[in-house]
Amino acid sequence: MKIGGIEPFSLIDFPGIPAAVIFTQGCDFRCPYCYVPQLVVPESYGSLLAEDQVLNFLESRKGKIEGVVITGGEPTLQQDLLPFIMLIKKMGFLVKLDTNGSHPEITESLIREQLIDYVAMDFKAPVEKYREITKSLIDKEIIARSIALLIHSNIEYEFRTTVVKEDITFEDFKRMVDQINGAKKYVLQKFIPKAPLVDPSYEKKHPLDLEEIEKWKNYTLSRIKKVIVRNY
Repeated sequence: MKIGGIEPFSLIDFPGIPAAVIFTQGCDFRCPYCYVPQLVVPESYGSLLAEDQVLNFLESRKGKIEGVVITGGEPTLQQDLLPFIMLIKKMGFLVKLDTNGSHPEITESLIREQLIDYVAMDFKAPVEKYREITKSLIDKEIIARSIALLIHSNIEYEFRTTVVKEDITFEDFKRMVDQINGAKKYVLQKFIPKAPLVDPSYEKKHPLDLEEIEKWKNYTLSRIKKVIVRNY
């Protein structure tokens, strides 16, 4: 496992669960608004933590936390993700996976083997705009497969979108809602134009204002039961 960092305690990353957060290094997207370039852009990579060091730390946190969030970067790129999560589950922790949806076969294996308890998938744009928004060569059918996987699974999950005003129009957003129609939970995350970002020019971009975000939320509630706005 390429582990770029760990947050010892969080009350916001795993809904309802006090958790530690493990950050994996490496990503197949280059979303310009991403706020962890040190985990995404090879030229910005920092030093790695030893896997044994991380596991020993988690062992010491028993009784203080209930869950572990594995995020990135993109965790499903890690070749030894499954055995690593197995070790965490053996300690008795719940596990949440944060993913960009680029490797549904890995997520599907984790769900099938009952190695994860919650999935948060970043839903970047209408699937037709994924290459433009993520600065990647991702096949839109892969993203559609990840969406369908979660919607038709029995696992707890959420889709979440960071909305940059200049990138996603309301018409784009309506297509996105159609593409996850029937989902359990959708989270609209506030874009924070603050360094460091993968693309520094995005420090001059804008989040939606309060009136706009309420309009988008109300539109979504007609199709998805639970919609949350996160301002962090």
